[in-house]
Amino acid sequence: MTGGLSEIRPVLHRAARIVSQQTGGGPEPEAIAVAGGRIAATGTVTQLRDRFPGAQEVDFGDAAVVPGLNDAHIHLAIAAEDLLHLDLSADAVGGVEDLLGHVRAEASRAAPGEWIRGSRYDDTKTGRLTRWDLDRAAPGHPVLVVQVAGHWGVANSAALQALHIDEDSSPPDGGDFGRGTDGRLDGRLIERALMNVVYPATARGDSPLRPSSPQEKLRGLSRAQRQWHAAGLTSVCDALIAPEDIALLRRARARDELTLRVGMLLSIDHYAAAQALGVGSGFGDDVLRLVGVKAFVDGAIGGRTCLLAEPYSDSGGHGLQTTPTEELSAQVRAVHRDGNRIGVHANGDAAIRLVLDAFEAAQREMPQPDLRHRIEHCSVIDADILERMRRLGAVAVPFAGYVGYHGGALNRWYGEERTERMFAHRSFLDAGVAVAGSSDYPCGPYQPLLGIQSMVTREGADDGVPVGPSQRISAREALGVFTLGSAEAEGTSRYKGRLEPGCLADFTVLGEDILTVEPEGIGSVPVRATYVGGECVHEG
Repeated sequence: MTGGLSEIRPVLHRAARIVSQQTGGGPEPEAIAVAGGRIAATGTVTQLRDRFPGAQEVDFGDAAVVPGLNDAHIHLAIAAEDLLHLDLSADAVGGVEDLLGHVRAEASRAAPGEWIRGSRYDDTKTGRLTRWDLDRAAPGHPVLVVQVAGHWGVANSAALQALHIDEDSSPPDGGDFGRGTDGRLDGRLIERALMNVVYPATARGDSPLRPSSPQEKLRGLSRAQRQWHAAGLTSVCDALIAPEDIALLRRARARDELTLRVGMLLSIDHYAAAQALGVGSGFGDDVLRLVGVKAFVDGAIGGRTCLLAEPYSDSGGHGLQTTPTEELSAQVRAVHRDGNRIGVHANGDAAIRLVLDAFEAAQREMPQPDLRHRIEHCSVIDADILERMRRLGAVAVPFAGYVGYHGGALNRWYGEERTERMFAHRSFLDAGVAVAGSSDYPCGPYQPLLGIQSMVTREGADDGVPVGPSQRISAREALGVFTLGSAEAEGTSRYKGRLEPGCLADFTVLGEDILTVEPEGIGSVPVRATYVGGECVHEG
């Protein structure tokens, strides 16, 4: 048994199986003692009872307890807003006509001229959507539907008019307007053209979308937290934060309504304000803290806009670079100079190389060997990219659940040779590159067990198609990605990701042991309870 006696009387938690991931290995404990929000001690039940006579006991029976699941790249503020509007995901709608029915019903309830908004539309699973479809469903309203990857959306004619976009308009730098075969605008707002409208954290210029009130956003935040705790999440890193999002989270905390631990990547567009205040990586505490800064260099995997060295397999083209190379280099240099961590969104191999160039240049000019930057998504890699990341100590934050969600479509879009180098968890682990667990919700499923299943099986959940099977990892490794790896990515690995004395008492109680269950069943293992700081925040 290890650990010291806390002044606070501990609570003993026991289960049929505890996966502690303790430093140095050794036999797994039968129970953990929790006091003051931390693990006070671990050991056998008898040892802990002797050490803490009369302590309250919680027996989880035949359950398995694992360290709290931690999503290193997810979008809490965006989800809080999206949950106030239409869910148009493939799980919620049965096709384009069903989607339009949801839009039509929402329009019938809305005030005249009010914006109708929806998210998580999947063109591959649901079908193609155009401005004219949306015109037909809601002729008296501007409508904007965001595609599941979050990097393009479809606006109807009234929305285009409200945005002052017509057939002669020029798209913004780093963005585009979609056009049909006849050359007319089809309603698609691509990359920066969408971001300027729908994402306050990175928007440049004013948007006609009415921001939700603080009270409305708190309601959306509460819904998101309930869903995510029910999936086993104890910690997240919101990967695109603006000052108003920080205010929302602080307001929730002041009201005792922030039950997730939240790390934050501040949008690079707001970094000057943080510099002026002297606020940087690590500012905050164990509940709400700044992890670093977020920048972008290319588009999306599911949106088929990421920057590739070789063309897309089905459609040609190389994708989009959304930030000019000189601007990216200046952003990395500024954040690195201040001793802060930057996470750069880079999906395609051509984009990742641009990021590594910037990281290497910053380290040469201003050596800070202990400063470990992140590559968000880091989707398409090769041996050279792996070696450069290893030398830099860069952290990879790839999608965990994309193979499960997209399935064989990935092979069609990128080709089977390239999918063997995508979401390359096996390659990262073998090369000694730190790799974190990420859903990128709302772009992928938020449930971490689905992400773990996807990493283990590398098969589509709907079609069973193998996608890059050489990148399969074990269930134990996948659990480590969503715990230890995510802690590494946020700079908290000293006290998160393990169930051992001194660590935060964050743990997830599962109905089955995901290390021994059939891999295809990992995603359906029930979450019986979720604990943050020793407090139960979900009970199934």
